[in-house]
Amino acid sequence: MSAVITRIDPRSPADKAGLRVGETLLSIGGHAIRDVMDYKFYSYDPHITLRVRDEAGTERSLSVRKQEGQDLGLEFETYLMDVQKGCANKCVFCFIDQLPRGMRKSLYFKDDDARLSFLLGNYITMTNLSDEDVDRIIRMRISPLNISVHTTDPVLRARMLGNPRGGESLRHLYAFARAGVTVHAQIVCCPGWNDGPALERTLADLSAFYPAVESVAVVPVGLTRYRDALPHLDPVDEARARDILRIIDARREKNLKAYGRAVVAAADEIYLKARLPIPGPDYYEGYLQLDNGVGLMALFEEELRGALTMEEQNTPAPSPFTVACGMAAASFMERMCGLIREKCPALSFRVVGVRNDFFGETVDVSGLVTGGDLQKQLKGKLLGERLLLPIVMLRDKQNVFLDDVTPADLERELGVKVIPVEIDGGTFLDTVLEYI
Repeated sequence: MSAVITRIDPRSPADKAGLRVGETLLSIGGHAIRDVMDYKFYSYDPHITLRVRDEAGTERSLSVRKQEGQDLGLEFETYLMDVQKGCANKCVFCFIDQLPRGMRKSLYFKDDDARLSFLLGNYITMTNLSDEDVDRIIRMRISPLNISVHTTDPVLRARMLGNPRGGESLRHLYAFARAGVTVHAQIVCCPGWNDGPALERTLADLSAFYPAVESVAVVPVGLTRYRDALPHLDPVDEARARDILRIIDARREKNLKAYGRAVVAAADEIYLKARLPIPGPDYYEGYLQLDNGVGLMALFEEELRGALTMEEQNTPAPSPFTVACGMAAASFMERMCGLIREKCPALSFRVVGVRNDFFGETVDVSGLVTGGDLQKQLKGKLLGERLLLPIVMLRDKQNVFLDDVTPADLERELGVKVIPVEIDGGTFLDTVLEYI
């Protein structure tokens, strides 16, 4: 446990109560604090009693009054106040196993921590959960949880996850659902493994637990060129993508009749691979799985069109620019810039789809484009005065690409200002028109 206090926010409840940096938080309301979940759960009430121990070993109790739900204002040695749980699986589709050697160490860590599922939206497989963990989640009403299901066939799930507990741990999912813990489920669709009848079964099984299973996202498997020692997997091509969509649409229709909600949705990438139009906003029922790429394009266009209604016709032209993105999004971004041009006829832009030489051409999403590929493929091109990049190209929105190239490196190499942009239609418009 790492409950040593490293910082106290000024004028926070903890500061006013007299806590000190260096003290260890032992308990709240008599409940031992072993990690961030205990800390957040037991500190929710407006009047609480803390037990702390200083560096000399002296213990004391303090009474804290605050608003209900207000954070105490403490920071600890680690965010979790505990060791982060890693993944014990050997999934046939694991993207981390498909990374080349020589990248920074943090990229190879496989997270499978239920606490980060609730706090940060990470997906978990449940294979490392004990019954005690499950009981605690249910007791604390930790919700929502993001769960990588992939299949509800226990034998198939154990094979896909490369872990004998893969099938057995499905009972945790059902326990969460029966207890009313909200679940957002993910299916990474691997042709020949969990598509076809297996996908039909999985969608039916998960839909039966609505409303606890609030959403199910189906995403295509991502394959890099570094799979020599890994099980053979086929990519999701146009024909397979259309078949996946046929199964999803059939389940959506049944769910709409039964619940008034479709529950299941396909990632944008499946529509792109199927060469079919991206559905409108109503398809996504509140955009519950944006981090899975489900509805990003529809929401972006909706935001952009809304922002454009505030612009006058013949808006003055901003400085010329280039948008660089993954190959999958290039035609979409071309169309989005075209919408802006309708209000600003003098708009000067180009959109460049960047081929992914680093991971392989089968990887065509913007979030996996590297700085090196940007440098090589944009070098010598007329880019205008600005290069706009989706911020998802930067690792965890930090100032570095996956290959450790930085935006500053890119600026020096290309001789153009590099501007990372949030995936938001209104923000994109403001950036294009230089309002920000």
